Formats: sequence, structure tokens, C-alpha cells
Amino acid sequence: GYSVPQVVTGKPLEIGGSLGRLEATARGCTFNILNAVKELNLDLTDASIAIQGYGNVGWNVARLLNDLRCRIVAVSDSRGGIYNSKGLDPLAVYEHKRRTDSVVGFPDADFITNQELLALDCDVLVPAAMENQITVDNAPKIKARLIAEAANGPTTPEADQVLQDNGIFVIPDILANAGGVVVSYFEWVQGIQFYFWSEREVNLKLREIMARAFNEVYCLACQKKIGMRRAAYMLAVGRVAEAIRVRGLYP
Repeated sequence: GYSVPQVVTGKPLEIGGSLGRLEATARGCTFNILNAVKELNLDLTDASIAIQGYGNVGWNVARLLNDLRCRIVAVSDSRGGIYNSKGLDPLAVYEHKRRTDSVVGFPDADFITNQELLALDCDVLVPAAMENQITVDNAPKIKARLIAEAANGPTTPEADQVLQDNGIFVIPDILANAGGVVVSYFEWVQGIQFYFWSEREVNLKLREIMARAFNEVYCLACQKKIGMRRAAYMLAVGRVAEAIRVRGLYP
């Protein structure tokens, strides 16, 4: 037998991994937020951001949005959260969590629970932790203008309808956190070709794909007067159905 490294993604660079893969999910989520705020006429400069979950995805979303001059007002992990209306330094919080194993106890910040974080009055809420965090019980309390689902399945179907009824713009997980699988595809392509791209090339290609995907979902949502989640599912199922239809007898 012989090794076929391209069939596995997320590999170390030394054995055929891709530059940009580690933070790809967070970067894709950030690109989606940038696309959404244009449609919502929301100025990201000094926009308030609350992030539930401070692992790889949550921390990198905080870092990237902070670089865009957003104000990271709250972050959390499994032990609880911290809040400062004037903004938190994502790197300092990351170093604190690395030393203490939690964001809790970070100086110059107030303790809040994960439920309190979800209900904060903020511009953008990023659930980047576990599934089923936004439920029919707490959805009516959410005040964010925009939710970007960096986690898988953070919103229950019943809660999703509440958010839509309340006019909260939701970038669904199938779109918001797709950056990771997109760059995994890039890694596979690079492995097949044995030709590896620069990190700048990876990020530019990711941005292009995320922009196209967002625009297609958003246009369908506007056309059909439906939410972004349903529009994303309609596009996905429609593409699979059309591929099956035209495939015919081709192997």
C-alpha cells in the first residue's frame, strides 16, 4: 500500500496541510458577517459583538472582528462569561484563558452567565459553542440585530421562528461556519495537485466563495420572503436534485 494524504484534511503543514485551515471557520464566519452588515446598513466600526464560546472559532472571530475595529463586549466558555461595555482585548483574554483554563476572572470585566450573554443588547451575537443554546425560552430575550451561527445547530427550529418573527437577521450555521469545510476542500485540491497556495491565496479564494454563497442565499431569501436558513436549505436541496436529474447514465 501507499499513503494518500489528501483524503484527510486539517493535517499539519509538514504532511500536506493547508495554510489558513486552522482559522478558516472563524474567517468564513467573519466574511459572512461583513456581507450581512452591508445588507443591513450596519456600520461595523465600534459595533458591539458578543461571542458565546472561546475555543478556536470563538477566539479567532473575536480577533478578526477586533482587527476591523469592532468592540468585543462579551465572551464566554463553559464556566461562564465576561463583559465590558467598553470592549475586551481578545488576545489578552486568550492569554488569560490559556493560563487559567477559563475566561472567567479576567480583570476589568464583569462576570455574566452564558444565558445573560445571549440576551445582551449588542449589534452582533456569535454563538460559537454548543448546539441548542438559543431556545424558544430565551429567543424572545435576544436583542442582537444580527446572529452569525459559528457553532453547529446553536438554534432550535422553534427558536429560529421566534427570531425571524422578531426581525433578527440570522446567518445559519450551514452558511456561517462553512469556511472550515471550504478550506478543507482547498487542502484536498492542493494535495491532488501537489501544489500549495500562499495563505493570502487561500483567504482570497475563501472570501470569494463565501461572498457568492451569501449573495445567492440572501437573494433567494428576499425573492421568496423567507428566512436565510430556509433559503440555504432550498438552494442546497435544489442543487443536489438538479445534479441527480442531469446526471443520467454518467458514472
